[in-house]
Amino acid sequence: MAVMTIRNIDDAIKARLRVRAALHGKSMEEEARDILRSALSTEPVRPRDLGQAIHERFAALGGVDLPELPREPSREPPGFEA
Repeated sequence: MAVMTIRNIDDAIKARLRVRAALHGKSMEEEARDILRSALSTEPVRPRDLGQAIHERFAALGGVDLPELPREPSREPPGFEA
C-alpha cells in the first residue's frame, strides 16, 4: 500500500477529525482513510454537455422567440453567361 503525508492541515480540521475518529472508535489515520475511501468510491460524475448546461442555467428565465432570418440572397447572384 502507498503512504501519503498531508501537510498544512488547519488545527480546526485536525480537531474535527480527532473527534470524528473517537466517535467511531478508530484512529485518526483510519478515519481519514475511511473518509477518502467514501468520497472517492462513488460513481464519477459525467460532465454535462455545453448545450445542456446553458439550457439549465437559463431555464428559469423562460423561452425567447427570435425573429426568423430572411432567406433571400443578400445580393444578386453572379451570371456565368458568355
